Amino acid sequence: MEFKMEGLTDFQRDLLEVAQKKLPKESFKIMRKIGSKARTQVAKDARIKVKKETGNYHKRFKRGKVFKDADNQIVVRVINNAPHAHLIEHGHRQVTNDGKEVGFTPGKKVMETGIKNFDNSGQYENMLSDWLDDLLDSGDL
Repeated sequence: MEFKMEGLTDFQRDLLEVAQKKLPKESFKIMRKIGSKARTQVAKDARIKVKKETGNYHKRFKRGKVFKDADNQIVVRVINNAPHAHLIEHGHRQVTNDGKEVGFTPGKKVMETGIKNFDNSGQYENMLSDWLDDLLDSGDL
């Protein structure tokens, strides 16, 4: 899932590019913070959508490592490493003990809607703009 930077001005986008080149460790640090906020938002949305306590599903939302992708963009992932998370996310067949299919449970799309809600909340842009302001105030840029 990718975040859109619609709330940033052109000047802030240019500053962000300079900061990513000049201060890569600081860029990774802010992306870890943003990823943690996104994980919290996704987990909160999951508790609303998935009412049933199914194993350790709600406890296993994690923020992945920050890395640079093929397009040289800094990326952080939000994942759920529960063994049955994909079944809740994408849906699954309902099968009896003798193998007869009796129905299909549609997926809840928890990750997709959680990331969209985080993206639409404006927290991403606010955190980035605050970070850029702090870098400018401290004289690091």
